[in-house]
Amino acid sequence: MPGPSPLDDPKKAAYAWARYRRLMRFMFAFTVVTVIVALTVIYTQVENVSPHFFIATALGIGFSMLLMSALMGLVFLSSGTGHDESVENSLDKLDPQAPPPLDRRKARWKD
Repeated sequence: MPGPSPLDDPKKAAYAWARYRRLMRFMFAFTVVTVIVALTVIYTQVENVSPHFFIATALGIGFSMLLMSALMGLVFLSSGTGHDESVENSLDKLDPQAPPPLDRRKARWKD
């Protein structure tokens, strides 16, 4: 049976989500700076570029950076609060005839 999640406590959850929002604000600012630098480099290095290229570049860099930071932020939130340890992910109980799991610390390299 899985244990209770630390995110069930309203104080811990509020602290964790505040930390996540702070991380996302920082990453949004970092993304804006990165997009501006990329567009400036393109503008100074390349001649005769369509405005659509700048729009597509800004949207592509911005969307991918914000998506990656949001997903990694959720990983940090889950791991940092102890929520990962409260999840039970054992499928061994479903198959009563399954062999016991191999302890890799005691196994030899040929096993």
